[in-house]
Amino acid sequence: MTEVDARGLSCPEPLMLTSEALKKNSGPIKVLVSEPHQKTNIEKLAKKSGKEICCKRSWFRV
Repeated sequence: MTEVDARGLSCPEPLMLTSEALKKNSGPIKVLVSEPHQKTNIEKLAKKSGKEICCKRSWFRV
């Protein structure tokens, strides 16, 4: 599983890193963010990319 650790980064960097990971990987991606609005933005990106989202505590998988 690919992991994107974007905790502590400012927008739009978490979104850009996740987008890059989605393009490079067909399997699950574990995304870690530190702010609720970052999570919301990445969820929107994942849905737009046709990915399912599985939330786990402070991280989620797309």
